[in-house]
Amino acid sequence: MRAAGEVDRRAFLIGTAGAGCGLALGFAMPTGAESARAATAGASEINCWVVIAPDDFVTIRIARAEMGQGALTGLALLVAEELQCDWGKVRTEFVSPTENLRRGRIWGDLSTGASRSIASSQDYLRRAGATAREMLIAAAAARWNVPASQCSAQNSTITDTASGRTMSFGAVADDAARIEPPTGVKLKPVADWTLAGKPRKRLDVFDKITGQPIYAIDVRLPGMLYAAIMQCPVFGGTLKSVDESSIHGMKGVRRIVRMPDAVAIIADSWWRAKSAVQALRVTWNDADHGSLSTSAIHDLVRTGLDASPAQIGRADGDVSAGFARAAQRIEADYTVPFLAHATMEPQTCTAHVRPDGVEIWVPTQDASTALATAALAAGVPDNNVVVHRTLLGGGFGRRGTIQEYVRQAVLIAKEVEQPVKLVWTREEDIQHDLYRPFGMARLAAGLDAGGMPIAWSIRLAGPSFVAELLRGFSSGFIDNTFVSGLAEEMPYDVPNYLVDYVVRRTPVPLGVWRAINYTQNAFYKEGFVDEMANAAGIDPYHYRRLLLRKSPKNLAVLDAAAEKAGWGSPPPAGVFRGIALNEACGSYCAQVVEVSVEDGRVRVHRVVSALDCGHVVNPLSIEMQTEGAIVYALTAALYGEITIKDGGAEQSNFDTYQMLRINDVPRVETMIVPSGDFWGGVGEPPVPPLAPALCNAIFAATGKRIRSLPVKNHDLRRQSAAQSFSAQP
Repeated sequence: MRAAGEVDRRAFLIGTAGAGCGLALGFAMPTGAESARAATAGASEINCWVVIAPDDFVTIRIARAEMGQGALTGLALLVAEELQCDWGKVRTEFVSPTENLRRGRIWGDLSTGASRSIASSQDYLRRAGATAREMLIAAAAARWNVPASQCSAQNSTITDTASGRTMSFGAVADDAARIEPPTGVKLKPVADWTLAGKPRKRLDVFDKITGQPIYAIDVRLPGMLYAAIMQCPVFGGTLKSVDESSIHGMKGVRRIVRMPDAVAIIADSWWRAKSAVQALRVTWNDADHGSLSTSAIHDLVRTGLDASPAQIGRADGDVSAGFARAAQRIEADYTVPFLAHATMEPQTCTAHVRPDGVEIWVPTQDASTALATAALAAGVPDNNVVVHRTLLGGGFGRRGTIQEYVRQAVLIAKEVEQPVKLVWTREEDIQHDLYRPFGMARLAAGLDAGGMPIAWSIRLAGPSFVAELLRGFSSGFIDNTFVSGLAEEMPYDVPNYLVDYVVRRTPVPLGVWRAINYTQNAFYKEGFVDEMANAAGIDPYHYRRLLLRKSPKNLAVLDAAAEKAGWGSPPPAGVFRGIALNEACGSYCAQVVEVSVEDGRVRVHRVVSALDCGHVVNPLSIEMQTEGAIVYALTAALYGEITIKDGGAEQSNFDTYQMLRINDVPRVETMIVPSGDFWGGVGEPPVPPLAPALCNAIFAATGKRIRSLPVKNHDLRRQSAAQSFSAQP
């Protein structure tokens, strides 16, 4: 249940976060008496992003979340490159959303998603560094009574080029903080970068290895209590009654807290809270959703494949006329399941509610939404909320636009005077996730006499997570996310092309999953391209090349992946290759997957991933993110599936929602193919091509076309040899 006004507030926050890629952020700088000072004694705030201490240590403020993707390091590099500071003396701190409100949102958007941390921040962060550098130079020049143009900065030192005199950043920082910031600073050409663009170890790695960072699950406060929660097992259901006598006398229990769709126990330890909530006898109202099942959802969504009218994502040429002229027509239906996020750190939040406000310690991808959610739950103004941002033990979209665990923690903490830490069990986390939507697609292509498509139609059907977020969602609203990767980003040149979609609503809660609808749509698109290539009798790599004549960036990553994988030469005995590509989050990615299939068991040996994200800030981070994305995507493709029975999720822990084991992780080879003329994302683009490349490789190995995921549901014992073109020119 949502608190009054919550949807409107969230809708506003979602709207501002969603506009991040086109956000025109006013680059405000405090000057003179308005200049704020860092908490570190003696440090000077040069501008809202850069704080310099007398010992030359530079603190760079970070507005985005750090959830393992390396944002702390990448964003700091952008500032440091222009600032010309000593990288060995750089540290970071999170922007406080409370301070952001107090200072008129000077740090802008605090949301992290869509792989846009670098892309949407790079301009103003680079300008922050360049502006601070010029202020430091001006302050030193004033001390020396020389023109600023006579001075330069490098490695946290300002040099008077005429006399050779030097002055450290720390020595002049206080003077610099009082100088009027210059306007129109020039940014360094990317070709002139000296810090960014080279492999850099992440700034947070040492602290993580030595156990210093505080994740939300690690928070400890004096007098803190703990809470465990049980939510209605039926989606959309509500709490009916609680038999308190069922836990009478259980040691450590302090309070039972009822919520519209859940019940929580507060105790003096989390284990006692968990034990009590599991022993509690509860009855639920299933809201008439108790019979909901995967098969019922499947049947409902399938009706969308034949329904009309449909919303149009893209329409080129005359598809009907193209089919009429075709020498051959092929058609196939594809299906993908609901998926959970399965973050390593389950949902958690610590809250302390006092008469004058609320304080929370939270892992969040959107600190502004966390603040607004806490304010609404506590019934206090936004300015009365203090948010302590922690590192995230995984995000993948789960901790973004909807943060119900924050609302729950605050509502629970309102019942006692002490701070309370809420931690979901793994079972609650998997059974009450905000899932990637179930989906289906019907694809049809008309091929000419040479086997090339002259008409292609794609009908999509399924629930929409955007429809879950936006009040008043209707057929008049174009859900661009639903057709992502198939509309503007469709790379293939087909003269008559149509993609449309039908939304089918279910009670299953939906959310943003890593690479969102790109993952579904890439599986449909790239699997079907292989089907067209097979029907045409053309190698699937070369078939794609013929279709990419108008897409040089996609062609470049495709060629790079194929060359690195040795596509033109035979793979090792018993190993087969599949290929796929996709454009997502402003970047281009192609992958080749090598597999063997023995007694029906798939073994993935190697993944070659080629990525063009435009400008490259930290190549090492790109490599790490690609490896993580491959593991995440391969887990989903092989095993990932949330099935529904009796109105709720059947899976409950890693025994039923399987993860990829370390001995099954393939060798991952990352190739960066930077065209260098744009800013794209990194964390999500390597996810979508993996499933289709994997399934295309399985087809090459077994002759069996996989049109539904996960792979585990298919009998892959070889029955007939597949047509293989991987060694043909």
